[in-house]
Amino acid sequence: MNAVAFLVRLISGLNWLIGSIFSWLSLGIVLVCFTVVVQRYAFATSFVWMQDLYVWLNGALFTAVAGFALLRNDHVRVDIFYRPASIPTKALIDLIGVVFFLLPFCWIVYRYGYPFVARSWRISEGSPNPGGMPGLYILKSFILVFAALVALQGIAMALRSILVLTRNEHLLPAHLRYENDGSAH
Repeated sequence: MNAVAFLVRLISGLNWLIGSIFSWLSLGIVLVCFTVVVQRYAFATSFVWMQDLYVWLNGALFTAVAGFALLRNDHVRVDIFYRPASIPTKALIDLIGVVFFLLPFCWIVYRYGYPFVARSWRISEGSPNPGGMPGLYILKSFILVFAALVALQGIAMALRSILVLTRNEHLLPAHLRYENDGSAH
């Protein structure tokens, strides 16, 4: 069970690191968007590549931090039954949800996203806008990053649930344990 707890910490640490780094893109998005607006209205000029940039940064941000959001329990959950449930019941719900819904969803995203991304790389796809940014294939790669990071965090959730159900949750640090209100922090 120590190896399972180590794997939960490792995956969660990876998503925490990626989420912490990529969350700074939100500042970049605001700055680029502000610059585009000032250029347009104060100087009557505009650069298409800058408009592409803040949209692309937004796409990269939200796909890269999805596993981080899952780790922090920041996703939308219909918690009519989940919130008042006991910790073992929550662990069982999470385990079932990951195995039957989350991991199949990630597989479908990967399976159908891969040809889309591979084609984009093959043709070195760029912005469809004249004067836009090159390298759209890099942004499209974040579809696969999204699927991988969410799947990994789902695996960590499932393993954490197994630790709870086998009464080994004490092997995890406090920030990865279930809280009484139905979330992990």
